[in-house]
Amino acid sequence: MGVATRTAGAADRDQVAALLDTAFHDDPVSGWVFPEEERRRAVHGLFMGCFLDAALAGGRVDLLEDGSAAALWLSVPAGEPEEEEDDMPALMRRTADPDNERAELVGRLTGAIHPTERAHAYLLLVAVAPDRQGEGLGTALLTPVLEQCDRDGLPVYLEASSARSRELYLRLGFADRGEPLRLPDGPLMWPMWREPAAG
Repeated sequence: MGVATRTAGAADRDQVAALLDTAFHDDPVSGWVFPEEERRRAVHGLFMGCFLDAALAGGRVDLLEDGSAAALWLSVPAGEPEEEEDDMPALMRRTADPDNERAELVGRLTGAIHPTERAHAYLLLVAVAPDRQGEGLGTALLTPVLEQCDRDGLPVYLEASSARSRELYLRLGFADRGEPLRLPDGPLMWPMWREPAAG
């Protein structure tokens, strides 16, 4: 499937933030962080915007030309993260929902299992507009990047937030990395790793 893709910039922030908000509104992890629907409608976009700002500032955002899908990437060096990266979960809570411990806890828990021994590309999020899901847009958006990672000998890491997304990543060459993370009284998240394909 050929799709027209470009790198998003600061001028695209509102568009991509709205896409992230709608694409992940009914995601199991979003539902756990913000279990009350009215509250989720009010602050979920602010929460997702923190991921977007991190990718715009220190990574890359790939956007389909028609705005129907986006992928957020970071390059992660080997070794323990810098202190400001450790502060990201607290920033997410302060920005979105200061009284909600889960808005910070999800970042603390995923950060604790994030691999540090090898440099890798980190796929923060892939968002597809709800009315376009199931069309292969996520695969079309990710495949060129994964092929480049193969050429560069670079592994890729992510956390799948639903069983459905995990199946997509398995088809793209990812494998489960250890046991799933169970959020307290909540859903599973699957840490996944993709070794670069040989040749």
